[in-house]
Amino acid sequence: MSEQEPFEAASPLAEYKAILRAVIDSRPSGTRQRLAEAIGKNRSFISQIVNPAYATPIPLQHLDTIFHICHFSPHEQQAFLAAYRAAHPGRLEEAETQRPMRRLVVELPDFGDAALNAHADRIITGVARGITALISANENQDDAEPGGKP
Repeated sequence: MSEQEPFEAASPLAEYKAILRAVIDSRPSGTRQRLAEAIGKNRSFISQIVNPAYATPIPLQHLDTIFHICHFSPHEQQAFLAAYRAAHPGRLEEAETQRPMRRLVVELPDFGDAALNAHADRIITGVARGITALISANENQDDAEPGGKP
């Protein structure tokens, strides 16, 4: 199936995308742009993840941000998660066993040059990945040492 072929109506992937689309369409204008900025993607990516006709799945790591930015009601979130579970069995349960992550939005100056801006973005991303690796290494070391570290 090509990415642009429509899904059959019963597809759980199409179902959760339709729920997201309905939620976003009922929110103030600019919600798609705010969502794109919050997850660090282009607005075209948002268009793909809210369109049931596209096979692009919504990455698990973006769900909390989507729920927050789009102000999902408890009912909307339950319906969305039920369809997400059906579309991606086991994915949510795997994530629940991992260390919770949080999102931090950092504003940087515009360096006036796309290459410099991209380089700054890579530096910040590298620092964040380094912190994550440091935490993982520390947890593994704590497990190996009797009593662990305070």
